[in-house]
Amino acid sequence: MQNDLEIARSVTPQPIEAIAAGLGLDARRWRPCDRHIAKLDPAFLTEPRLRPGAARLILVSAITPTAAGEGKTTTSIGLADGLARLGESVCLALREPSLGPAFGMKGGATGGGRSQVLPMERINLHFTGDFHAVTAAHNLLAAVLDNHIYWGNALGIDPRRILWRRVMDMNDRALRGVIVGLGGHRQGVPRETGFDITAASEVMAMLCLAEDEEDLRARIDRLLVGFTWKGEPVTAGRLQATGAMLALLRDALWPNLVQTLEGVPAFIHGGPFANIAHGCNSVIATRAALHLADWAVTEAGFGFDLGAEKFFDIKCRSAGLDPVAVVLVATVRALKLHGGVAPKALAAPDAEAVRRGLPNLDKHVENIHHFGQVPIVALNRFGDDSEAEIEVVRARCAELGAPFAVTDHFARGGEGAEELARAVVEHARSDRPFRPLYELDAPVEDKVLAVARTMYGASGVVFSKQAKRDLRDVERLGYAQLPICIAKTPASLSDEPKLHGRPDGFEVTVRGVQINAGAGFLVVLTGDILRMPGLPRQPRSQAIDLRDGQPRSQAIDLRDGEIEGLG
Repeated sequence: MQNDLEIARSVTPQPIEAIAAGLGLDARRWRPCDRHIAKLDPAFLTEPRLRPGAARLILVSAITPTAAGEGKTTTSIGLADGLARLGESVCLALREPSLGPAFGMKGGATGGGRSQVLPMERINLHFTGDFHAVTAAHNLLAAVLDNHIYWGNALGIDPRRILWRRVMDMNDRALRGVIVGLGGHRQGVPRETGFDITAASEVMAMLCLAEDEEDLRARIDRLLVGFTWKGEPVTAGRLQATGAMLALLRDALWPNLVQTLEGVPAFIHGGPFANIAHGCNSVIATRAALHLADWAVTEAGFGFDLGAEKFFDIKCRSAGLDPVAVVLVATVRALKLHGGVAPKALAAPDAEAVRRGLPNLDKHVENIHHFGQVPIVALNRFGDDSEAEIEVVRARCAELGAPFAVTDHFARGGEGAEELARAVVEHARSDRPFRPLYELDAPVEDKVLAVARTMYGASGVVFSKQAKRDLRDVERLGYAQLPICIAKTPASLSDEPKLHGRPDGFEVTVRGVQINAGAGFLVVLTGDILRMPGLPRQPRSQAIDLRDGQPRSQAIDLRDGEIEGLG
């Protein structure tokens, strides 16, 4: 059986010129990055839409993730390919992979099997450099801040109240807490700080929520980096860092155009995590997909309680987006884990265990209804799923009144997703505007409680002393009207990762609240959530290598080595 990388290499992609031409893009509006990747000038979004009527946005989400995998990205790609096979005009809008998970536990993020985006290796490793641009812009601000303190600290910045940490696009637990400025007075002012992963950077969030270059400039200007000795806010604008940061982000603001294995256009742009950020691709990329096709398929990270809640309450509210349906991805394997089956026993048929795991599916279907949306359940089929197990899920969806489709896109590509594509076309409704979970002018504590009770099923919320102090700063500085972005474990509906299924009777503990004034939301830290992941005992990097390739030409002996072990 071929692995993902072998399947990707077995397909000859169309030239990017053909993909762009198929979308009706003027050659002046895009530039090639290589034979199969292009960047698009967002200015084309100000031009009239070429296709008649309004485009329809489909959100792909999932039940609570497990180690068995659910396959949101793979399903998003399969659905787009399936819609194309039905003769529909469709574009994908997905996030870019982070190097941390690629070398850590999760692996790449370009789909799998016969449902992938190409070029797989380029997208998973460096791609067009967007992550590196975000890293550079973020760390430039950190350097400017420390340099300002070194040269006299004219703004009176309190080194004990600096909020701006540094970032890197790699899982590295050793950098979570560091001391900078050591080595004598010529090396800077010593202080405690640390590193987050680039996907958690507020710069990444701003890039993904910005409407255009001027909006991104305004967001950087108001980015909060710390406080003065008098408790006054210090922003990137006051440090005069905005222009240089924007210059570094110029190319990163342009969305990236690639294609699926079956030649469906795909915009891959931005990569915030959903457990520590808002977990959606860029607004610009989503709008590009809606501008150029009749259907746009996008996804939100982790389960519906995390990425999709933020998709609605943050991204849709900010950008004026409104999906016509939500596809909820589930697997028999994940439901068995939620039903108490040990990971080593997942291959054995156990319809009763699937039944025990159904409450997790029930909760996510309920959550979709809370936003006024249509839930369409997609069962991502694995080879060892039994018909009896599948029938358990089908019957429950009938009880819930949720359209149901079995998908086999991993093995058969778009052909295996046609049933799901038909269900989406049939049940997508544009006459149901989404309802946010809370009003922006509600107290922050009430917003957190609304999400915790409605999405997670919590009985209440407990705020630590630090969180209460943070809330006083939020009120004092006038940020209480912002939406909230709850940082929570993706492994459970609760803030305790070991509580599987549908837990109840639990409280959510808030240990801190961070002001992301540039992104335009408050980050609510719960449980033991970390903004810098670590590598597992046996990281995936151990399996990745570069194998000698063939000479590029007869004249010179430069070789294109082939990457192996990626996927």
